[in-house]
Amino acid sequence: MLPTAFLSFPFSFWPLVHFFLPQKKKNQDIPNNNIDLEAGRAATKSKMEYWMTTLCLAFQSIGVVYGDLGTSPLYVYSSTFPDGIGHRDDLLGVLSLIIYTTLLIPFIKYAFIVLQANDNGEGGTFALYSLLCRHVKVGLMPNQHLEALSTDYQDTPSSQLTLAYKIKGKMEKSKLAKVMLFLVTILATSMVIGDGVLTPCISVLSAVSGIKSLGKDAVVGISVAILIMLFYVQRFGTDKLGYSFAPIICLWFTLLSGIGLYNLSTYGWGVLRAFNPLYIMDYFKRNGKHALLSLGGVVLCITGTEAMFADLGHFSVRAIQMSFSGVALPAILISYSGQAAYLTKYPGDVGDTFYKSIPDPLYWPTFVVAVAAAIIGSQAMISGVFSIISQSLSLGCFPRVRVVHTSIKCQGQVYIPDINYMLMIACVVVTISFKTTEKIGNAYGIAVVAVMMITTSMVTLIMLVVWKTKILWIFFFCLVFGTVEALYLSSMLFKFIQGGYLSIAFSLLVMSIMGIWQYVHIKRQNFELKNEVPDDLMKQLVEDSRINRVPGIGLLCSELAECIPPIFAHYISSLPSIHSVLIFVSVKKLPINHVKLENRFMFEHVEPKHNRMFRCVVSYGYGDVMASTCEEFENQLMEN
Repeated sequence: MLPTAFLSFPFSFWPLVHFFLPQKKKNQDIPNNNIDLEAGRAATKSKMEYWMTTLCLAFQSIGVVYGDLGTSPLYVYSSTFPDGIGHRDDLLGVLSLIIYTTLLIPFIKYAFIVLQANDNGEGGTFALYSLLCRHVKVGLMPNQHLEALSTDYQDTPSSQLTLAYKIKGKMEKSKLAKVMLFLVTILATSMVIGDGVLTPCISVLSAVSGIKSLGKDAVVGISVAILIMLFYVQRFGTDKLGYSFAPIICLWFTLLSGIGLYNLSTYGWGVLRAFNPLYIMDYFKRNGKHALLSLGGVVLCITGTEAMFADLGHFSVRAIQMSFSGVALPAILISYSGQAAYLTKYPGDVGDTFYKSIPDPLYWPTFVVAVAAAIIGSQAMISGVFSIISQSLSLGCFPRVRVVHTSIKCQGQVYIPDINYMLMIACVVVTISFKTTEKIGNAYGIAVVAVMMITTSMVTLIMLVVWKTKILWIFFFCLVFGTVEALYLSSMLFKFIQGGYLSIAFSLLVMSIMGIWQYVHIKRQNFELKNEVPDDLMKQLVEDSRINRVPGIGLLCSELAECIPPIFAHYISSLPSIHSVLIFVSVKKLPINHVKLENRFMFEHVEPKHNRMFRCVVSYGYGDVMASTCEEFENQLMEN
C-alpha cells in the first residue's frame, strides 16, 4: 500500500497544473476518418512515428538532462546537517522539505508549466525573452520582426484581453521596462553559464570522494582528469552522448531506487510520514534561524532543474515530461526517503549518508556507477550552456563564435568549441581552488535559486500578456513559487562570504560582456539608420552619367532591412561603377526558433524599377543552419 501511494502521489497535482497553461488549438493536421482507410492508415503511421520519436528522445534525455538532478542524493543530507542531526524529528522535517521542494519546483513548475513557455520548441531564459519580444514590443533592437513569423498562441480568452493589452501598452512605451527586462534576461543567462562551470566540479568531486583511502589532493587530481575527459568528448554531440549516457543513468536510477527500497524495508517505512507537510512547520518552529540556514543544503536537491528547460531544444516537451515523471522523480524521492530511514538508525553517519547506506555487496558497483553518473550529470548544464549561447548569438548579445550543429534530426543540438574549452579551463581552476563540495555548494546555490526566481517572473509576464491566464491563477503561481524561491535565496545569501561571491562575480563578468556587445550592436544599427542614403540622392548617384553599369549581379550587405546603407554612397564615389543588377542584402537573425524556407528570402524593388536595384531580407531563426560558404549562400539567394 505505502509504495504504491508513494509513487502515484506526484501525479495527483496534474488537474491543478492544467489551469496555468495556455489553451492551444487541437492539432488538425493528422486525419482521422474511419471511412477513408488510407487516411486512417496515414494517421496511425504518423502517430506511431511521433511516439517512437518521442520515446527515443525521452530515452536520450535521461542521459543528458537528469544526471545533475540524479546525483544530488550524494551530498544533500551532508550539506543540510553539517553539524549533525540535533533532533530526531529534524530528519522528517528536512525529508518533507526535500519532497515538497522536488514536487513543487522540478515537477509542477518546470515539467508542466515552464516547459510550455518554450519558443517554438526552444527553452532557456532567452527563449522566454524572445517569446515576450514577439508578443510585446520590448526588444531593444531596431527592425524587429513581426509576430506573424511565429507559430505560437493565437487564441486569447476575451475576459483577459483588456488587462493584457493595458500592460502590453505600458511595457512598450517604457524604455526602463525594456532595459530592465533585457538586463534581467542576460543576468539569468550569465548565471546559467556559471552553473555550467560549477555543476561539473561539485558532481565529480562528490562522487570521487567516495574513495575514503584517497587524500584530498588525490581526489582533486582525479576529478580534474575526469573533467578534462568530459569536455573532450563534447565534440561528438548531444545525440551520440545521449544514447551512450542514457543506459548508465538508467542504471543509476535503478540503483537509487533499489538501495532506497532496501533501506526503507530494513529500517522502517515510518519516514514516509514526511509526506505530511506539518513536519516542515514543526521543523521551522523548533529550529528558527538555523532551519532557514539549512535551506542552503536542501536547495541542492533541485540543482540541475534549470537544465530541463535550457536543454529543451535538444529534445521535446513531451519527452522530458515522460522521462522525468516516469524515471527520474520516483527514483530520487525513493533514494532520499531510504537515506532518511537509514539515518533514523545511524544518525552519526549523516556526513556520508549515501555511501554508508549502501549494502556491502553493492558498494563498489554503486561507486563506479556514481562516478559515471556524476560525470554525465555535468552534461545537462554543459548542453544547456551551448544552447543558451547559440540563442544569444542569434540575438546579437554575445561575441561571435563558431556553432556546430551535431544532429540532422534535432536542429537544437549544438556544440561550440571555443566555449567548451573555456568552460573546461574554468572548471579545472575552480576544482583546484575550492577542493571540497561544501565550498562549491555555497557558490552554486545562489545562482541556482536566482535563475529560478527570474524564470518565475518572466513566466508570470508570459501568463499575463501571451497566454492570457486568469488573474487568480497568475497570483497563485507567483505566491507559491515566488515565496518558496525567495526563502531559499534568503538562506543562500548568508553563505555569500563562504563562496557565494564566486557565482555572483562570474555572472556579472559574463553579463557585462553580453551587455556591452549588445550596446555596441544597437549603436551601430542606429548610426546606419541616422545616416541612411536618401532616395533622391541614391537616384542621383545611380543615374549619374559618369557611373558605369557592368554586367553581373552585385551584392551589398547591410544591417538595414528597409534603408540604403551609408556605405553605398562611399562605395559609388570611390569606385564609379556598379553591377547591372544590385541587391542590398540584410541578414536578420530573429528571436524565433525557425523561419520557413518560403519566408527566408524576401525581395522588393528599390524605386525606380528601371535601375534594377533590389532589397533582400534574409531571415534566420536561432535554430536554423546558415550557409557555410559564400558560394552556398549566393546559390540559395539566386534560387529564390
